[in-house]
Amino acid sequence: MRIKTSDFDYTLPPELIAQTPIEPRDRSRLLVLDRRSGNIRHRHFFEITDYLRSGDVLVFNESRVLPARLKGTKAITGARAEILLLKRLDDGTWEALVKPGKRLNTGAVIEITGGAGTLTAEITGSGENGTRIIKFSDEKLLPKLGSIALPPYIHTPLTDTERYQTVYARIEGSVAAPTAGLHFTPELLADIRQKGVICVPVTLHVGLDTFQPVREEDPSEHVIHREYGIIGEHTARQIALAKKEGRRVICTGTTAVRIVEHAANLQMASDVQPQIFNGWIDLFIMPGHNFKITDAMITNFHLPRTTLLMLVGAFAGKELIDKAYAAAIKEKYRFYSFGDAMFII
Repeated sequence: MRIKTSDFDYTLPPELIAQTPIEPRDRSRLLVLDRRSGNIRHRHFFEITDYLRSGDVLVFNESRVLPARLKGTKAITGARAEILLLKRLDDGTWEALVKPGKRLNTGAVIEITGGAGTLTAEITGSGENGTRIIKFSDEKLLPKLGSIALPPYIHTPLTDTERYQTVYARIEGSVAAPTAGLHFTPELLADIRQKGVICVPVTLHVGLDTFQPVREEDPSEHVIHREYGIIGEHTARQIALAKKEGRRVICTGTTAVRIVEHAANLQMASDVQPQIFNGWIDLFIMPGHNFKITDAMITNFHLPRTTLLMLVGAFAGKELIDKAYAAAIKEKYRFYSFGDAMFII
């Protein structure tokens, strides 16, 4: 059966779009969706320990959100300009969005000034979908002069930018947070480890395209942007051993799912071991995908018509995801980045 992008559309009351994070983090709600029985349970996130067992391998994306928004002025005219970093390409070179896009083309120079000094950004070329290639004079100043860019559907200013980071975020490189991990606290992680769950890291730097709607009606025509990922030796070994021994691999977020499934796809068809990996990922998971690694998934509630919604539909089945989302809307769950969570088992 051929799928259409419109199959992954739904109507969400605007008041259910979470504008601020829940405090403490693990008091958010948790919808538990059982793929075998179709049952739905309504819990709170700190109760996820009731569904974890000794020997489970829990995969986290430890990518940290970088301060991707830079405000400056054009070197010649002094006109205001803005840069939104998307992806690091090389030393000092980034793919980015710029404002005003029509007036900032190849050759333009932007100056960003702050307490840490002055940074110059030269536009050296153009990329796809209106992006620009930018060469910075001193890449080390980017974290000091930039600010966190929240998703456009969040209109309330964030007083503590660490609330848009997971507590285990370590390697800077994402434009947006891997939001499924925002619900964990250090105390909850300690309880999970105490239960015998093996926690392992991966890195996948989240790009802006992740949250963009698919515009083509045939999703197979959609070109997903590449994202940079890393799986280390310890993580690869723990996942491989769990699969060999029949223990569950649980991915925290769609980013963790994509990188372990991508790495598994690089192996022979008969081998489920995800290899040590360091490189670019452009895996688009749609219904019909054969999941080789992921046995369960922790995820937030995603925007309509997105690759993320298609991924969870591929994992749980579209009808079951439709049922879960309808239940979440009826029960007034909070949606999107600062919203509630779902555990698909």
